[in-house]
Amino acid sequence: MRALVFLCALGVTNALAQPRSVDLYIGYSVGGGYDIYARLLARHMGRHLPGNPTIVPRNMEGAGSLRLANFLYKAAPRDGSAFGTIGRAIAFEPLFGEQSAQFKATEFGWLGSANDEVSVCAAWGKTGIARFEDLYAREVFVGGTGGNSDTDTFPKAINSILGTKMKLVTGYPGGNDITLALQRGEVQARCGWSWSSIKTNHAAWVKDGTLKILAQLALEKHPDLPQVPLIMDMVKTPEQRQVLRLVFAGQVMGRPFLAPPGVPADRLAALRKAFMATMQDPLFIAEAEKIKLEVRPVSGDAVQKLVAEVYASPPEVVKRAAAALR
Repeated sequence: MRALVFLCALGVTNALAQPRSVDLYIGYSVGGGYDIYARLLARHMGRHLPGNPTIVPRNMEGAGSLRLANFLYKAAPRDGSAFGTIGRAIAFEPLFGEQSAQFKATEFGWLGSANDEVSVCAAWGKTGIARFEDLYAREVFVGGTGGNSDTDTFPKAINSILGTKMKLVTGYPGGNDITLALQRGEVQARCGWSWSSIKTNHAAWVKDGTLKILAQLALEKHPDLPQVPLIMDMVKTPEQRQVLRLVFAGQVMGRPFLAPPGVPADRLAALRKAFMATMQDPLFIAEAEKIKLEVRPVSGDAVQKLVAEVYASPPEVVKRAAAALR
């Protein structure tokens, strides 16, 4: 049994020869934003768990992290020795009728989010695409990671609701692979790219015009981007506003971490407490600042509440949002 000391501290006995580790599953390939956040958390969170277990990152990419969400729900250990991070929009796929989403998001144990995220639409500078309005005027190839990740669902929703002409090129294993595709000229833009990832990995590209930030995809603007238009300001009808609000509600849980359903309450509480303690840990914060990683944490209780509220949305709004996302 993994996480021996953690479990023993919660009253679970086990053989002393067993490994002392907790698995942290990452729903994307190495090098992307979710991976960077998860590996940073893994280096520090063990200090805040009973017994100080080692947190072991394990990548399980596939279908924009839907594969991992299904694994956590159906097959992962439910003893507190495994948790994961998935795409922020994946939690709402069952609500929108995605048949391959084999889980109930309200039953996960949400530990919290490392960031209240703002995503953006960004274009490669050499393409000549410089403003969001350019997405109405011409067909623009955008990269996606497959399944129902932000990179795939956001362009679909914006096309459907606002009438843009983005054409999705999907199936890249992770965000880092889309970045390489931009550099190779395979795609022209990415719509569903976390601003925190760009700021961490490609701030120089924004400064020198290699990347053009076209719009912010969130309910509120990021303080770093006061001049970049907010997608919510582009709506023309109350219905469009309602639907886009539902589509982008998940941005609040920008980098979510979750445990499988059925984890005993005391162990889930220990994981949640350790997560938030890590977010305030001076060593964690110092390393995040060193690698220019934005940390604006949201508690597990707040994420759990948000998920429940989204699932309680009016059926007609859900139906319209589902149609837009598909």
